[in-house]
Order: sequence, then C-alpha cells, then structure tokens
Amino acid sequence: MSAVTDAAPTRASGDKTQTRWQRIKRKLRSCWQLYVLILPAAIFFLIFNYTPMYGVQIAFKNFVASRGIWGSEWTGFDHFERFFKSFYFWRLLVNTLALSLYQLVLFPLPIILALSINEVKNRLFKRFSQTLTYAPHFVSTVVVVGMLFTFLDLRTGLVNHFITLFGVDPVQFMQDPGWFRHIFVWSGIWQNLGWGTIIYLAALAGVNPELHQAAQVDGAGRLQRIIHVNLPAIAPTVVVLFVLEFGHFMSIGFEKVLLMNNSLNATTSDIIQTFVYQAGLLQAQYSYAAAVGLFDSVINIALLVLVNQLARKFSETSLW
Repeated sequence: MSAVTDAAPTRASGDKTQTRWQRIKRKLRSCWQLYVLILPAAIFFLIFNYTPMYGVQIAFKNFVASRGIWGSEWTGFDHFERFFKSFYFWRLLVNTLALSLYQLVLFPLPIILALSINEVKNRLFKRFSQTLTYAPHFVSTVVVVGMLFTFLDLRTGLVNHFITLFGVDPVQFMQDPGWFRHIFVWSGIWQNLGWGTIIYLAALAGVNPELHQAAQVDGAGRLQRIIHVNLPAIAPTVVVLFVLEFGHFMSIGFEKVLLMNNSLNATTSDIIQTFVYQAGLLQAQYSYAAAVGLFDSVINIALLVLVNQLARKFSETSLW
C-alpha cells in the first residue's frame, strides 16, 4: 500500500515535467521562425559580449601573458585599492560624472525636436528637416573633431575671426579646460540629435488621430494637444530610453575625448575610459586597466538596476 502511495507523487511529478517540456516544444514549433530570426543576434552577443567575460578575472590577478589567465597570480582587490588611493582617482571620477550629467540634462532635446518635426504639415520641408538633422550622425568622429579644430583655431578659425569683429580677443577654445565640456557635449548634440529622434517619431506615428480630433473638438490648441495627447502617448518610449541611457551613464567613450585631449585641457578632459586605454594598451598594465574598467561597468549596472526599479515604481514602465 505504501509503495503505491509513494509511486503516485513520482508519477505526478513526472507528468508535470513531461507536460512542461511538451508546452516548450509546442511553443518552439509554433514560433520557430522567430527563434531562427533571433538566433544570429543571440550568437553575436554570446561570442562578443558574454564569452569575453571570462577574462574579467585578470582584474583580480597579476596578469602575465606568458603564464596565461589561469597561471597568473591572484592579487585580490589590490588593483582596485591602488586606483582608489591614487591622486588622479577623484579627477577622473569627477570629470566622467560631469560629462555624463551634462549629457543627461540635454536628454529631452531629441524629444522636443521630434515633437516639432511631427507638427510640420509641409511634407517637403518635413523630409528636408529630417535629412538635415540626421546627416551629421553619419560623419566620422575623427572628421567632427577635425572640424572643431579647424573652426575653433586661435589664428585661422572661423569662430575667432567672427568674434574679433566685435572687439573680443581670440579664445583658445580647444586648449581651455573651461571650454572642453561645452564643446564636447554640444558637438555631440549636433552630431546625434537628429538620429535620436527616429524612435520618438516612430512612436508619434502610432498616435491615434481620433485623439487629436477629439481634443480639437474640445477646443484644445496645438500646444495643449502636444502636452495632453502626444507626450502621454510616447511616455513609455521615453521612460525605456531614459533607463537605457543610465546603462552607459559612465561609458562616455574614449575616442572623441582622446582626440580632443591635450596637455592644456587635461584637468577636465581626463576621464576613466581614456585612462583605461592609456594604462591598458599604452602602458601594458592589463590587470590594472581591467580593474578600472570593471569598476566603471559595476557602476553602470548598479545605476541601470536602480533607475529601472524607480521607473517601474513610478511609471509602471520598465525594461524588466
């Protein structure tokens, strides 16, 4: 009698397991085209994003290339302590945070541009405006920085020639630490503003026209319809993109900063990413550079999780 009783739960659990696998197989069969479509992207991220995470352990080792990753000696958190106690730690952190916050404050600009373009009724002018704002995105960063040096040159720059017409002395824009952040951020806005409006314009295209018609019947003007119809419609998109923005809050990118960096503006242009490049590739301090880069990534992940939780709590829209 007890044997029969003991066999019953086992058979029931087996049936549940089989039923679960059957459900999974049915889903795979019914949506196999979608899984095949996502397979190349999954393989790409697996090879280039997750597999290299095996090398993160060198941040906790004294990595020697001849010994390999496993053969190198463990050092624990020595590299992190060295970075935190270094004299340049606070300068790197403050400069990185200042640039990131500066760019974050200007986050609404693509939304404003998208709302403005969406209100344009002339199709020809609308397409021309979109093309004009999208085009700078396809200009190489090297070319953009070269243009900055050309236009802002102390002697031959167009900007300095213009301001001297008003009796103002020429300004060393590219060498002055006080100008670096403004030039870096606003040149980036010029380059990427139009590209950032694409998703918002797509979201605005999905707004039900009947909502605007009902608002017009109620006497709402154009600005009121933008505030009470368009903005609520794209609010979930704005929240998701804002959360994603925090995913690389500390990762400004070293290419443009490195091109604009010089010994005169180093007090404001030195950031964590350029330091990782210099320490890792130029000075061959691989473990130390890996530790600094890991510190940067951990902050990004923590901010992403925190902002996602806040977004889910206050707007009911989040990444997960």
